[in-house]
Amino acid sequence: MSFFKKLFGGGSASAEPAGDKVLGEETYKGFLIKAIEMKAGSELQLAGLIEKEVGGELKTYRYIRAERMASRDELAALALVKGRQIIDEQGEQIFR
Repeated sequence: MSFFKKLFGGGSASAEPAGDKVLGEETYKGFLIKAIEMKAGSELQLAGLIEKEVGGELKTYRYIRAERMASRDELAALALVKGRQIIDEQGEQIFR
């Protein structure tokens, strides 16, 4: 995995890490986007997972962004928006 993918939260994993609480999810263009809870002190940091079955294998891309907030509902909505944006910009190339 490249340095930049590690630095910016990308790459593939076989399953979501233990302890991730899913705050919301949606299907978009054949991908499953999950907004996950990631605590940063007393706030929540925007994070999510994008999943898709490619060639018979479930691929997962984890993203973490700088935005922080206190509201789980706002965080979930924004994480889904960011997931759609990533899919629109990169498509299946996020799994490379």
